[in-house]
Amino acid sequence: MIIKPRIRGFICTTAHPLGCAANVDAQISYVADQAEISNGPKRVLVLGASSGYGLASRIVAAFGCDAATLGVSFERSPEEKRTATAGWYNNHAFEARAKAQGLYAKTLDGDAFSDELKQQVIDTIAADLGQIDLLVYSLASPVRQHPRTGELHRSAIKPLGETFHVKTLNVDKGVVHEVDLEPADEAETAATVAVMGGEDWEYWIDALAGAGVLADGFCSVSYTYIGSELTWPIYWHATLGRAKEDLDRAAAAISARLGDVDGSAQVAVLKAVVTQASAAIPVVPLYNTLLFSVMKDQGSHEDCIDHIYRFFVSSLYGESPEIDEVGRLRLDGWELAPEVQDEVLRRWSVVDTENLDELGDLAGFRNDFLKLFGFGMEGVDYDADLDPRTSEL
Repeated sequence: MIIKPRIRGFICTTAHPLGCAANVDAQISYVADQAEISNGPKRVLVLGASSGYGLASRIVAAFGCDAATLGVSFERSPEEKRTATAGWYNNHAFEARAKAQGLYAKTLDGDAFSDELKQQVIDTIAADLGQIDLLVYSLASPVRQHPRTGELHRSAIKPLGETFHVKTLNVDKGVVHEVDLEPADEAETAATVAVMGGEDWEYWIDALAGAGVLADGFCSVSYTYIGSELTWPIYWHATLGRAKEDLDRAAAAISARLGDVDGSAQVAVLKAVVTQASAAIPVVPLYNTLLFSVMKDQGSHEDCIDHIYRFFVSSLYGESPEIDEVGRLRLDGWELAPEVQDEVLRRWSVVDTENLDELGDLAGFRNDFLKLFGFGMEGVDYDADLDPRTSEL
């Protein structure tokens, strides 16, 4: 079949196997061109390893630190007339490249919230790695079935307290318009915390520690985003923010439990990038379109892999990481710099459909979105007739 992007709402329902592999290759090449991280981890577990910051973390760990990596993701395999999810192709391409370099790489596919998969991961670590030095928690899921109660929780991306009237962007049509976002009720807020908060992160650490597979000096990091005042009403001061605040609680609780291995857990605040999850959040696509244009104009824009490499070098394994008053690792300083935010705010006040191309980088946003699914990569023949089950990644 000839594989083309089919976009429905905020997702692309197809993925290009060779394009996904090319995207993985581009990220590996970037890391390979940087200095080796000599004090980095050597045995790494990445939860949510198939795309975005999780995939970038796995690539930096493997090709920047020579680490053995175990990844966990929940992806759909290909069929004769149906492509796999992009993450499935990403995982297979990554494993092939890592093994070609003599690096251990294995991916387990399943529900990371379940006790069954946690046990499978523990068994794999014990058999193949012995222990792990680093756990990256980068799960992004809209739903979670609680492993203890069986209840299915669904997150709700909504403001709190009152209706939020704001500009937003229809990325497909390139239209700036205004929307009213209704506030969440208590049940929706609690469900969002149950899905995106810190409880599952704690469950993972409890299971791994109980099994004795955490090495001395073990550390764990969970990724979050805070953003600026433009996005706070739908992000930080909203249901998502409540969930992210629960990560802070979990980080402190986890660190207190890791005394036996002299371990630690921290939340890391990263910059805005295009991900499948962020593309679905109202306001965020318009903010990102303006932000990327400003940061590119000022020479401070970073893609996902650039940002994570810098995070490993300067923050996670750096000598003088920036830590805020809550104990979070901060790497969002370039985004929040006054010269960036002042210009974004100025553009936000006047942006509309007619001047969007002048004030924002919609083309760059769209390109980044398509690359998540393997489209728009240089050197890939998108008119080729492919079997979506191809193993030539």
